[in-house]
Amino acid sequence: MPRVGCFISNKEFFLKIFVNGEPKQVADTCSVQDLLAEMEIVGQRLAVEVNEEIVSKSRHADYSFKDGDKVEIVHAIGGG
Repeated sequence: MPRVGCFISNKEFFLKIFVNGEPKQVADTCSVQDLLAEMEIVGQRLAVEVNEEIVSKSRHADYSFKDGDKVEIVHAIGGG
């Protein structure tokens, strides 16, 4: 089946990553930016961590995942 965004059903070119503890299959070309768009959480204040390292927003478009990556997406909450 054809690729639809980051999430795919064709097992030819996929990676298995874990997003907030949940296993996901994504295209091997999926970037952080693509993943966030696919999950419909674009434009929100958040932090993305891959394997316990923060991925800065300036790197979201070109950061590519590797098989087995553990991704944590945390929404920023204001306060004070």
